[in-house]
Amino acid sequence: MSDEGKGRLVVVSNRIPLSKPPAGGLVVALDDALRGSGGLWVGAAEEVVETPRDHLVEHPADGYTKLSFDLTAADRNEYYLGYSNGVLWPLCHRRSDLIDFRPEYREGYMRVNRRIAGLLKDLLRPDDRLWIHDYHFLPLAHCLRELGVDVTMGFFLHIPFPTHTDLEALSQPEAFLQWMAAHDLVGLQSQSDVASFLAAIRRAPRGELLPDGMVSYADRRFRIASFPIGIAPQEFAEASVAIDGSDLIGPDRRGAKLMIGVDRLDYSKGIPHRLRGFESYLDTRGPDMPRATLLQIAPPSRSEILAYKEIRAELEQIAGAVNGKHAELDWTPIRYLHRNIPREVLAPLFRAADAAMVTPLADGMNLVAKEYIAAQDPDNPGVLILSRFAGAAEQLKSSVMVNPYDRSQMAEAIGRALTMSREERRARHVEARANVFEHDIAEWSANFLRALGDVRGPGLSVDAGG
Repeated sequence: MSDEGKGRLVVVSNRIPLSKPPAGGLVVALDDALRGSGGLWVGAAEEVVETPRDHLVEHPADGYTKLSFDLTAADRNEYYLGYSNGVLWPLCHRRSDLIDFRPEYREGYMRVNRRIAGLLKDLLRPDDRLWIHDYHFLPLAHCLRELGVDVTMGFFLHIPFPTHTDLEALSQPEAFLQWMAAHDLVGLQSQSDVASFLAAIRRAPRGELLPDGMVSYADRRFRIASFPIGIAPQEFAEASVAIDGSDLIGPDRRGAKLMIGVDRLDYSKGIPHRLRGFESYLDTRGPDMPRATLLQIAPPSRSEILAYKEIRAELEQIAGAVNGKHAELDWTPIRYLHRNIPREVLAPLFRAADAAMVTPLADGMNLVAKEYIAAQDPDNPGVLILSRFAGAAEQLKSSVMVNPYDRSQMAEAIGRALTMSREERRARHVEARANVFEHDIAEWSANFLRALGDVRGPGLSVDAGG
């Protein structure tokens, strides 16, 4: 139960572990934090319904309460696929050209957030701390404030914050900042994201950077800060040695180095650019340069959206063309898997790989980069090739950094990684591993909640004082 005087932690996220025990760093961290306060975890139900219930549905949980809200088929199409992933996702990933503006999408997005606010209103107590996660719920705090709810509210955005020029692509750009200002604390992944947020505030007519380090917008003072998310590194390191990853690959890599890429099938991940860069390496590979097999794992994601159908077709075309040009009887350069691979299999594969390509065009953090580092043998580690557009680039500075748009630079980075001396690989890995193990998911959760406890309480206005 909750500690006396501290109130409960109430978490809202799109997904909650309803049918399975907690697994994965983020879920475990939130599970631990909620147990400490006897709190509530609220998220979407797994199945759509014809008519949403007028109450949250309770599910079994140990030490705290799990609650779900209903979504209809229209909600899923308009709130989730339409506005969340058809407008906000491309907006935040620098792809405003892919935004699908439809009035019903925004209406559905606001409808669902207002419904959730109404369901939460009578459950929240004055001393609760509300922690809202990600772009699905940008206006939730604003909706709660409109209903007169005065609890401390924090928000964490797991994806990149849009640039001020991207924000202008919205039909109502001022609403985005108004939604943010309803929180007491806004957490972002990287210092680059914080800079983008502050740039948007500076340009906004009703925005101001205050001398005490707070930010104001439309007469609301709040704090903005970077909280780079981590993983559970020890857990992943142990999983990486449970089985031999080399045995999973099979014989079709005779004499070839193994490279790996693991990404949801999404245009923000830069997978076509990665395959083109790998193709450039193969095209220019001299006789003294090693063969390489790129194992690209790309589980399906939001397959109902046209842009995702197009990228799947593009990847299949590239992989087929590259293999047709470069494959030999005992070697397939690109092995492309369009399906989910369990974490207990991924970890050994990471350890077996001579290099990993984590090359998104835009990414809030990218935890695959940290998982690859955690999985390595410190005595004989592989090399992480990392896009400078990933949030992880601010922490994993010893990686081989690349611009994923530059095919020749990508090819050069691959060659460098595959021929790097053991001494240099060790030196780079020591620095990256220290960061991954020191700044783990538990530290991230604790840091955010500590900062949320330190901010001035709800209803904060510019004239309220320090």
